[in-house]
Amino acid sequence: MKYEFSLVLSEHEVTDEDADKLYAAGCDDTSILTRDGVTRIQFDRHASNLDEALASAIQSVERAGLAVARVEIERHEVPQIA
Repeated sequence: MKYEFSLVLSEHEVTDEDADKLYAAGCDDTSILTRDGVTRIQFDRHASNLDEALASAIQSVERAGLAVARVEIERHEVPQIA
């Protein structure tokens, strides 16, 4: 199953070198966005469950030498059929 979430970094900006390290560490399913001094790595991670997806993403980011400040998960509303 695919899980969509963001990891907000402690660092304010990711360099090209950091991006290369992230890719090499297994973050090839991401987009990196920096806005208003906050850097988010958006993941589309395939895993058997959300906990596994989050753990593997955090480990990959830390393996690249970056620190995760927090996790953000966007909740998708499912329309109810009347």
